[in-house]
Amino acid sequence: MSTVSELILIRHGESMANVAFPLADAAGSLESGLTGRDADVELTEPGIRQARAVGRWLAALPADRLPQVVTTSPYRRARETWRIAALAAERDLPAPGVDDRLVDRLLGELEMLTRAAIAARYPGEIDRWRAEGQWRYRPPGGESFGDIAERLDAFLADLERAHAGRRVVVVAHDAVVLMMRFVIERLTWPAIEAVERAGRVLNASITRFDGSSGRLMLDRYNSVEHLPAYR
Repeated sequence: MSTVSELILIRHGESMANVAFPLADAAGSLESGLTGRDADVELTEPGIRQARAVGRWLAALPADRLPQVVTTSPYRRARETWRIAALAAERDLPAPGVDDRLVDRLLGELEMLTRAAIAARYPGEIDRWRAEGQWRYRPPGGESFGDIAERLDAFLADLERAHAGRRVVVVAHDAVVLMMRFVIERLTWPAIEAVERAGRVLNASITRFDGSSGRLMLDRYNSVEHLPAYR
């Protein structure tokens, strides 16, 4: 087989930033209330419960469906989501690897800034974002969505070489889940925009690609049926 037999993408559970930034932006605040690096943002209590629900979903899988390879983003919220899920599953699961190519979108100088703070400190960036469009816009010192696609394309190629025929789980971020669809399905920018408009990638959601045919085919996207709040 030239590809992995199964690729499951899991977005991390709800993080402190997922709560703080929408509230700060709605209030027009210059501060989110969070300090430090994006990479160090923690899960909320609901995010921890979501990770445990992922673990219960794993626990219900038959032995021949359990993941054989697990790789996470190096960011704390992704690593913690898998650690908590694996503990809750109480199954014989592989030790996770970490790959820097699975990080969230790098925002460079705009990292951990609210919209009001960006407007105050970098007044030209909002106009540049509007002019270039969200997919092509690259923040100062950061990356565009095209840059994300390039790193994920390289990650996927290495994954298929190293783990062809195996069941793989990736725990990462909404941008990674979305752009993996772009890379795997060879979507156009209008097509990925339509996917994004249909609904954001939800916390602790599961996206599955089936590779049993020798080619990765989307089986489910952004599923949250395993999360009690969505039942």
